[in-house]
Amino acid sequence: MPNRLWLLGVASAVVLAFAGCRGAKQREVAVVPKGTSSVFWQSVHAGAVAAGQEFHVQILWSGPQSETEYSRQIEIVDSMIARHVDGMAVAAADRKALDHSLDRAARENIPVTVFDSGVDSKNYMTFLATDNYAAGQMAGHKLGELLGSKGKVAMVMHAPGSFSTMDRERGFEDALKKEFPDMSIVARQFTGGDRAKALGVAENILAAHPEIAGIFASSEPSSIGAAQALKSRGLAGGVKLVAFDSTDSLIEDLKAGVIQALVVQDPFKMGYEAVRTLSDKLDGKTPPNRVDLSAAVVTSADLDKPAIHALLFPDLKKYLQ
Repeated sequence: MPNRLWLLGVASAVVLAFAGCRGAKQREVAVVPKGTSSVFWQSVHAGAVAAGQEFHVQILWSGPQSETEYSRQIEIVDSMIARHVDGMAVAAADRKALDHSLDRAARENIPVTVFDSGVDSKNYMTFLATDNYAAGQMAGHKLGELLGSKGKVAMVMHAPGSFSTMDRERGFEDALKKEFPDMSIVARQFTGGDRAKALGVAENILAAHPEIAGIFASSEPSSIGAAQALKSRGLAGGVKLVAFDSTDSLIEDLKAGVIQALVVQDPFKMGYEAVRTLSDKLDGKTPPNRVDLSAAVVTSADLDKPAIHALLFPDLKKYLQ
């Protein structure tokens, strides 16, 4: 009898030790961006890591290199579900492509925050993004101001099916219709999120429509391509460019007068808040169903402002090795 009691005690200790190990395991939050190559996504990554450090969760960062690798993003999301992560933040490259994966995550009781770009599926906990429609309206209003409320303009667009950039483009068009009836959009072309293709698209538009007075580029790759096209054709400053997002090269082009205004998001905050919603859920709190982040219009005159400097130059090295 004493031996049996001793054995039961040992077994109980082993069970408790195993449970303790399981309880001590750090929670895992997967963050799956549309792409990984641009500065925008690197800033999102840094924000996610900052939140992971603060809320004691391990960040599993993985995404396709290109923002049009839809099947690769599906593979990554499905692999995170198979890993049984504790939570997942996803920036959908296409509004429909991840529907089945999100359904599967819901069946596995994995909370999901969709960030940056929306999806058709309703199987997610929180949608967190820049108010992209309002940001597009800001771009339209700024370009209208720059052109004195008249003239022909073009749109160097991102990719069909990208919820966020389509909202920007729609906001831009609606702002022109409402505020500037004497302005017209004479050309619209997608770039597929590729800088080289954006350069070719912008050059083709400028060659076909020499009367164009202004351009709106709705994403970082489109903006870089459009700026390069203006420089290569000797049109910098003559054709007004309102660009979207920020990189070192875009900021230099803003200083040089190639770009007249940048509509800037806060990708660091986006990554941070996406992880925070999931940490809150895992702690038993109820995150909001929707979180809207504001964009800002930045001109060269704003670059010395401390708040703008912090927005444009997040300390990536502090969080990314």
